[in-house]
Amino acid sequence: MLRLLAACLIVLAAGCVAWAALQVRRYPVSELARHAPRRTALMLQREAEARRQGRRYAIDTHWVSLERISPLLRRAVLIAEDDKFFSHGGFDWSEIREAARKNLEKRRVVRGASTLTQQLAKNLYLGDRRTLTRKIEEALLAVRLERALSKRRIFELYLNEIEWGDGIYGAEAAARRYFGIPASELDPRQAVLLAAVIINPRRYSVLEPSRRIEKRARMIASRMRRRGLLTEDQYLAATGGVPPGPSLLERLFGARPETTATLADSAREAPAEPGPAVDSSSVPEATPDTVRSALKSLRSP
Repeated sequence: MLRLLAACLIVLAAGCVAWAALQVRRYPVSELARHAPRRTALMLQREAEARRQGRRYAIDTHWVSLERISPLLRRAVLIAEDDKFFSHGGFDWSEIREAARKNLEKRRVVRGASTLTQQLAKNLYLGDRRTLTRKIEEALLAVRLERALSKRRIFELYLNEIEWGDGIYGAEAAARRYFGIPASELDPRQAVLLAAVIINPRRYSVLEPSRRIEKRARMIASRMRRRGLLTEDQYLAATGGVPPGPSLLERLFGARPETTATLADSAREAPAEPGPAVDSSSVPEATPDTVRSALKSLRSP
């Protein structure tokens, strides 16, 4: 009986995949290299929902090139939504494993693992209906998008098509609606808030951020600061004046870690020159005893 049930499940899964594969062939993915759709599946879905509720629905969207979107917003969105976007092939397998572990622990869906490519596939062609076949179609479309388009083009489409509020689509429309400025002029605070609300832009407010959104904004700004993408002053501006907490290495040894990318960029931009002599006696030796002692002090109230 168990073998029969397993066989039926396998046949059912294979049928779902085959059906989804036939469905996704309808979508003109290759045309996205030159043209963007005027109306996405998500826009059409929201229009239909508004009609059923008997309310007017206006779509606010303004297409701009990637260069006309603030680098601060671009970096904030990557950190918030898909930190490995430029290194994966459409799926972040480590994030998928971590999300599966968390969801199994909680016995409900508390964490997602969709990449920017998957989110773009959903927004463009599928809407946000939650079915097994839709998730399979989303995965297959993500593969097609990654094969047909450059990472830069996928990111550009994503930032122009993403929902950023009721009827608001894309970075330019969001920047103008919320702050009265073009997306190219967003400051650190505005950038991290826009990135923070992507988790649910119709529930959470950019202009009146909840505690959860403020927490996410601080997390995004903190990672940007640690990677050298924000100065100390920019970090304070992004978090509304909340000073940064020290990292583990800073608390252990009083040293500020630099990322490999930051160090590499600095080496390319600045010529090598001799620096001042350093008194190594003032730096604590990282022995097992000193590390254990420092970690013990961190756990103490």
